[in-house]
Amino acid sequence: MKKFSKVNIEISNICNLQCSFCPEVIRAKKLMDLDLFESLIHQLKPLTEQVCFHLMGEPLLHPKLKEMILLCDRAELPIHFVSNGVLLTEARAELLLHPRIRQVNFSLHSFADNFPKQNPRPYLEKIFAFTERAFLERPDLYLNYRLWNLQDTSVKNASQNNLEILTALEEKFNFSFAKIPAHDLRTQKSVKIKNRLYLHFDSAFVWPNLDLPVLGSKGTCYGLSGHFGILADGTVVPCCLDKEGIIPLGNANQTPLTEILQQERARKILKGFQERQLVEELCKRCDYIKRFS
Repeated sequence: MKKFSKVNIEISNICNLQCSFCPEVIRAKKLMDLDLFESLIHQLKPLTEQVCFHLMGEPLLHPKLKEMILLCDRAELPIHFVSNGVLLTEARAELLLHPRIRQVNFSLHSFADNFPKQNPRPYLEKIFAFTERAFLERPDLYLNYRLWNLQDTSVKNASQNNLEILTALEEKFNFSFAKIPAHDLRTQKSVKIKNRLYLHFDSAFVWPNLDLPVLGSKGTCYGLSGHFGILADGTVVPCCLDKEGIIPLGNANQTPLTEILQQERARKILKGFQERQLVEELCKRCDYIKRFS
């Protein structure tokens, strides 16, 4: 088995939306260079089961997306893709149907958050059209419709915007969500709709930053054991929630990834997680860590 289940590659920290649940990127706006991406894929092939085209930003914005997918294909490295879906076109849909892409996640909750007064149906119809093509052309492709905006652990308190989405899904896929009110996010977060299409729920969370109060010094995380992240400029971070590179482990433009992951700071962080000790100040302020308790 490879060491990591997933590595997040931020091919773009630029987004076409600004969601209330996703803080603005303070770093300089950046699209990852294709040369750096190619180097990363070469280094990651023996390390990870798959790469995720996401950390911050919208990956559909990258003008070299096709080339990046082909580089992963040549390396036989599966792709996990995350998008808000607003920029989905026929040409981009064709890219997302490439056989090297293992899973596509659409964050449906992002539309109403940015366009609360607009009818979501035209947006959803684009997502549905892609889904129907995937059923026919890529029956092996996993699809996740995300609603990661619940305010507590129960689906029964879904917002009106979420109810509009659920109604559209019921009409499109002849599926009943009658049992959803009984679901508790602590025990079940995913509902199968049809084939390999799932609806995935989660509650909103606060992104960690150093201005927040310390929540504790005990806890663990899958950072550096199951995954890590690489920002658009090549900065390596231990976790996909370090959106500003507050814990820089090194830069892949200057240092090989295997060397970065073996340096003292990375080893201390990993050892701390293994012993349920949070050694970094950002981790002590991370609300998400409570989900692993």
